[in-house]
Amino acid sequence: MPTLCTLSPFLVSAAPWACCDRIVPTAALPPCSRFAAHATLSTGTNPRHENVDIIVVRESTEGEYSGMEHEVAPGITESLKVMTRAATIRIAEYAFEHAFLNNRAKVTAVHKANIMKKADGLFLESCRNIAKRYPSVQYEEIIVDNCMMQLVSKPQQFDVMVTPNMYGSLVSNVVAGLVGGPGLVPGATIGQDGAIFEQGARHTAFDVAGKNVANPTAMLFASVLMLRHLKLGVFADRVEQAIFSTLADGCKTRDIGGDANLDTFVQEVCSRLHATGKSQ
Repeated sequence: MPTLCTLSPFLVSAAPWACCDRIVPTAALPPCSRFAAHATLSTGTNPRHENVDIIVVRESTEGEYSGMEHEVAPGITESLKVMTRAATIRIAEYAFEHAFLNNRAKVTAVHKANIMKKADGLFLESCRNIAKRYPSVQYEEIIVDNCMMQLVSKPQQFDVMVTPNMYGSLVSNVVAGLVGGPGLVPGATIGQDGAIFEQGARHTAFDVAGKNVANPTAMLFASVLMLRHLKLGVFADRVEQAIFSTLADGCKTRDIGGDANLDTFVQEVCSRLHATGKSQ
């Protein structure tokens, strides 16, 4: 598919049950991390940047989201950021193993260790130690502030990005916006005992609720990830190609410049799936 630009917020979330040995070359994703899905979209989706190919691997069990807050005195609150060696090693292992198995060239660790020297320092220590096991994968680090600026100015410089919890939320939503919005990007949360496949960028979308205008592409691509995770690659390819051809032929929802509603888009994808099934 030579005319395609690649989209890949793979949102991977990792929970304590994620394990690297579940990763397969077709891309399994983690709940010990949040992994923005890697996909390829037609240039007809009008992305803000061409040739963006980024995978975001996000830890999602601790950090600022640990929920440990309290009021120490009236008008004074504390919110604890918890980082553990086990979770930071787990997410780093996932990122590097995924990069290695999928022929990705580089892993970038996103941090704020210049300020949070203990918490983000531990995250970087884990990433550096795991990086030594993968000499064929380039490793770099970037402070989260600069990372946001670099993403919107030159996102092509990034490949696989590994992040603590909160930074992963920021990075994945920015990357989704660069390639067309939350309606396009799939994600997965994968662990040792289970997996969830859903939109990669979280968006409540109250403005389109019940209006039949939401973009279902991200959820359809999430089904592709699920099929590949289940080792049903032939079926995953059929669904993926049906989505690609629908977009390439101009059937798009309003958020990416088309006039199709949700039902019309899904029906078009389904008709192409039926057609390929009959031809086989």
